[in-house]
Amino acid sequence: MLKGDKKAEGYCIRAKMDMTNPVKCLRDPVFFRSKIGVPHHRTGEKYKAYPTYDFACPIVDSVEGVTHAMRSMEYHDRNALYDWVLAKLNLRKVTISDYSRLSMVSTVLSKRALRHFVETGFADGWSDPRFPTIQGIMRRGMTVEAMKQFMLDQGPSRSNNLMEWEKIWAYNKQVIDIKSPRYRSIADPVKIELLNGPEEPYFQSVPLHDKNESLGTKPMAFSKTILIEKDDAVPIVKDEKITLMKWGNAIVKEILEEDGKMVMKAELLLEDQSFKGTKKVTWIADIPELLVECVLMEYDHLITKKKIEDDDKVEDLTNHNSRLSTAAIGEGTMRNLKVGEHI
Repeated sequence: MLKGDKKAEGYCIRAKMDMTNPVKCLRDPVFFRSKIGVPHHRTGEKYKAYPTYDFACPIVDSVEGVTHAMRSMEYHDRNALYDWVLAKLNLRKVTISDYSRLSMVSTVLSKRALRHFVETGFADGWSDPRFPTIQGIMRRGMTVEAMKQFMLDQGPSRSNNLMEWEKIWAYNKQVIDIKSPRYRSIADPVKIELLNGPEEPYFQSVPLHDKNESLGTKPMAFSKTILIEKDDAVPIVKDEKITLMKWGNAIVKEILEEDGKMVMKAELLLEDQSFKGTKKVTWIADIPELLVECVLMEYDHLITKKKIEDDDKVEDLTNHNSRLSTAAIGEGTMRNLKVGEHI
């Protein structure tokens, strides 16, 4: 086998034990396989036979000084064989610590299944934000601090649990919320002309985060014409008082349609400090040369089924509406943002 003799092709080496052993992994397990003509991804065809996981791992762990082998529960039934190899070779004992594998709802963790999405072009490579890979969830905004806290809180449980993604993202929100600067963007904009608004635009310095002054400030533009989201605009009625966030109250005087688009006219009521019961509306100044075009991405689960079974095919469970993009207009200070920043 080691010489690569064709006569050895297709053969294996087994440990001679007892085929009646009640512990099934101790019934003559395979320790070496002939791999003639099958190149290894690193060593090519240098070696013609390879040890199995059952044979190699206990030896490597013992020789390299491992004290505790952390193994997920699918290997639990092989623990007796691990100990047998160490005992027969008179090698230092290694303690095995079993724990359950992390399973997430509507998620496939198999690399073979994930490769299907990459090779068919459905995903943007292995760092697709819908992927349960480290690169994927980091690109979606996950932090190392949140992952550590999530893992520590789960502990080395042996119980198989199907975890909700919302839990780990809740950890992440706690980490990023206080240190993420706030910016405004408007999707499907509706114009509001402020009849008594400033004739010339002006700027004020406002905090990037109301509860974290250490993040600094940004310039905020105020102008006679502003933009709000259509979803915010549709419920508003004539003569209704609304609150423009970080500016003040206004009363809607007219709701018109120009060139098939909704337009409003309103008057600022900056002396009115009563904000109770008013609609709170996010807005940005309509100064075209300062605005930034952006795309807001929302992601859903890649798989439509909560719990994946062994005989399920991922192509039959693919969520073809797992990515939603929305064109938006952002405030000008967003020009200075860099890839990877949390906002």
